[in-house]
Amino acid sequence: MDTFKNKTVLVTGASTGIGEAMANDLAARGAELILTARSQDQLEALANQINENGGKAHVFPGDLALAGSAETLHQQITASNLHVDILINNAGYGRWGQFGEFDREDYASMIQLNITSLTDLCHLFIPAMVSKGEGGVINIGSSASFLPVPYASVYSSTKAYVLMFSEALRYEYAESNIRVMASCPGATDSNFRHVASEKSSETLKQRIGQLKGAGQVGDTCERVSQETLEAFIKNKHYIVPGKGNSKFAFLPRILSRARVLKLTGDTFKKHTAS
Repeated sequence: MDTFKNKTVLVTGASTGIGEAMANDLAARGAELILTARSQDQLEALANQINENGGKAHVFPGDLALAGSAETLHQQITASNLHVDILINNAGYGRWGQFGEFDREDYASMIQLNITSLTDLCHLFIPAMVSKGEGGVINIGSSASFLPVPYASVYSSTKAYVLMFSEALRYEYAESNIRVMASCPGATDSNFRHVASEKSSETLKQRIGQLKGAGQVGDTCERVSQETLEAFIKNKHYIVPGKGNSKFAFLPRILSRARVLKLTGDTFKKHTAS
């Protein structure tokens, strides 16, 4: 699979941020899009833009943070006689702050979205790819996939799952010609920062505002999309998009786990202390 042209690609979390950038990028590369996210208005606006520019996009609004939502989405897509050639599990969110600051329901939703729905969608769509003899999955992890991150303990753990799961699936389905890759971006100028910080400490909110004002919010969504899609074409098993972000993947290889934990913990503690 050396092109996205004439492939049907399902993108979750497509209404904003990395998902929106990937939808536009894929449309420009000749892919047919299936878009899902919570916001129907934003999805329809994106789909209309793609269709007006000569592309083709279908919209299926839904909240993948809800139990059973992946199966519902699969049923809707199947009923529409659409076949998914490539699945991009982009939808996800996190929280920054001490573990006990957030309620269990919030963490349950995070785990449902970041792990359960991602796993369910792979389980639902991969069999048809196997039957066809070709397919692909891109799971969006994080630079936090490689490290324990105090003050983002549940989020970083869900993203570690995404990376490990993706690598294992890649091996299992290699002989079936199913390409599986994890993309693990670092800080990105996207809606994720707003969602992650909306319930976080005032100190962290102020720090994010300072970074944004200084133009230091991380990589653009467009850059993450471009590097991710190019890595998939090259059949990479994972990528850490963005300048300098690859260091996160190598820290656990050169430092002890205790040293890595202290480094990440001290860094995030400074930004979350209220």
